[in-house]
Amino acid sequence: MVAALNGDLFVGAFIRRIQDALFKQVHGFKHRQLVALTRLVFLYAKYQKHIKRSIVLLICAALIERIHKMKRLMTSQRASPKDGGQAEAGKPRRSGAQLDKRFFDNLRRLIAIVVPRALCKESAMLAAHTLLLIFRTFLSVAVAALDGQIVSALVRLQGREFLWGIARWMGMAVPATLTNSLLTYLQTALAIRFRQNLTEHVHKKYLSGNTYYAVGNLDDRVRNADQLIAVDIRKFSDSLAELYSNLAKPTLDAFVYNVQLARSLGVESLFGIMLIIQASMGMLRVLAPPFGQLVAQEQRLEGEFHFAHSRLIEHAEEVALYRGHEAEKRSITRRYMRLVRHVSRVVRLNVFYGMLEDFVVKYFWGAAGLVACAAPVFAQRIPGAAAASAASSASVSSDLGSRTRDFITNRRLLLSGSDALGRMMYSYKEIVELAGYTERVTDLLTVLNDVGEGRYVKTKVGTAAAKNAGAPEADIVSQRGRLVESADDVEFIGVPIVSPNGDVLVRSLSFHVTPGRHLLIVGPNGCGKSSMFRILGGLWPVYGGTLRKPSMSQIFYIPQRPYLPIGTLRDQLIYPDSAAEMKAKGVTDIDLLGILDVVQLRHIVEREGGWDTVKLWKDALSGGDKQRIAMARLFYHRPRYAIMDECTSAVSMDIEKTMYTHATDLGITLLTVSHRQSLWQYHNYILQYDGQGGYVFSRLDPERRIQLTEEKQQIEQELASIKEMESRLHDLELQAAAY
Repeated sequence: MVAALNGDLFVGAFIRRIQDALFKQVHGFKHRQLVALTRLVFLYAKYQKHIKRSIVLLICAALIERIHKMKRLMTSQRASPKDGGQAEAGKPRRSGAQLDKRFFDNLRRLIAIVVPRALCKESAMLAAHTLLLIFRTFLSVAVAALDGQIVSALVRLQGREFLWGIARWMGMAVPATLTNSLLTYLQTALAIRFRQNLTEHVHKKYLSGNTYYAVGNLDDRVRNADQLIAVDIRKFSDSLAELYSNLAKPTLDAFVYNVQLARSLGVESLFGIMLIIQASMGMLRVLAPPFGQLVAQEQRLEGEFHFAHSRLIEHAEEVALYRGHEAEKRSITRRYMRLVRHVSRVVRLNVFYGMLEDFVVKYFWGAAGLVACAAPVFAQRIPGAAAASAASSASVSSDLGSRTRDFITNRRLLLSGSDALGRMMYSYKEIVELAGYTERVTDLLTVLNDVGEGRYVKTKVGTAAAKNAGAPEADIVSQRGRLVESADDVEFIGVPIVSPNGDVLVRSLSFHVTPGRHLLIVGPNGCGKSSMFRILGGLWPVYGGTLRKPSMSQIFYIPQRPYLPIGTLRDQLIYPDSAAEMKAKGVTDIDLLGILDVVQLRHIVEREGGWDTVKLWKDALSGGDKQRIAMARLFYHRPRYAIMDECTSAVSMDIEKTMYTHATDLGITLLTVSHRQSLWQYHNYILQYDGQGGYVFSRLDPERRIQLTEEKQQIEQELASIKEMESRLHDLELQAAAY
């Protein structure tokens, strides 16, 4: 037992010796660390001015390098060579929006449209917005200082100072809330003005001449112009207005807050924080998904989905009669699923990136700022820190209340600065999203400019593609003929009838029509009858030869399915004139009733509720009534030439006779496509296509042609009966041989 007790005493003594030795080692290590830290502080205090100058020079060099890098980006050669980075007609489009020279050129081009002049309403709104942003920034600095004073008074138990600080706080709330409301109002108003200016600019180009027709029928680059005009322009305008506020305010905040922090914490602490921020921002940029390409792709898929539904609504009757709902459902579902898959992919990418971005911006930067705020306070415990503090620009108070005030103020400034940098990071995502909208809107403007100048990009498919695959001659679609405005005649001189797809229907068409020479046009389907009218009406370009025709105001087109606009019953007769233009011409409602008498539709005024009744007329009127309304529209305008494309197919022959007779009595020269023999008597020339690229233009003798046609039909019937008799005779011979 004694031996065991002696052993325990020996072990205890041994452990105490080890602990004493470890304590001496640790104490010596801490002492050496403290000595080294003290030497480092004295060394820093000795060369502090040189260190500050080096940091300032380093910051200036980094800023110059960043500006130079941005300049290289702005002058990058990756952009297209002309017209502000626009793609030339016929050149392939790039896969997605990028932050390169093309983006900045396109953005400058659009900004010149939304802010047309230096002295305009938009410029004044931007100036007011900028002044409010500056005022709010300095107001935020004052609030941060007041916040520190209130907490300092609370710690020092100074009730009067505390209440005075609260009163000042409430006083600052009035201009702060007013400023925030005005900023929101100006941002919304700017977005509206931007959209208005850009939409008016696009409408001026899109609705001039036949551009709206050519964009959808002669060019393949824009498939959903309605989506671009109604949706993408709005999103671009909203994004541009938000970007100015979300980028200018954080930039100003970061600058002002950094200046204030440099005064209170010192340039060195601020420089350390900026190094951490730059490193984390670089990491976020590397890990960021391609938001610009994703947004542009999403808008394209949205447009295709919208177009599929619009097409179904337009052709609902035909689809229903064919019972094609399942096929349309498959087509729409396929487009919708492509959109859903893309949006789901974007959401999945945003989950990871948003989590990383929130962690870095809200927590990592906040923790770094708190360390920077606390560092001057804890550094006072280091020997030699007083000398360094004396030479430093940072002010560190000695009493508890002052330290609390400085800490709260600096913390408020750091959190506000961190929030400003975070908004700048978020604005990068907004910039690349803006790049997507900019890409699509600029593509629309490029196509409108090209189409307005007669440059089209059309994908050749089917017959045209097969023919042109090995053709050595130049593409006929890229050629242009001469268009000459004549006084009163229509003449085609060697004009090819070519579809925009490149199918040559007639190699060279020549004929001449003068007033009073009514022309009947016949031929099989797809031979070029309607194509010739589209060229004559200015919808399709002249691909060769010479076309002489009067101005479009002297040519009126009546299709088989007339267009009935949204408006009153009066508007249906006078379209495209307005009621004011009708009165300026000296036409009254009584005159319109006389026109309706000709087409035997006088009763429709009373039946539909008067001239000012507004309805969806394409559904309210029957097919025959629509065609008679179109003929009444022709009699109202009384042009020199009328292009009539099967425009009386749903009208009875007696009413058709009345309308054609009245048209000729008004001096209107008729260019008619019809297979009705009853219309031959109103024409004295005929243009007959053979469906193989040939044609015959000659005088028309209606009586003689009717006789020849009847004789032809009789011979065909007799030949058919002979074939039947020969077949029956052959059968009888076979039956007789069997018995």
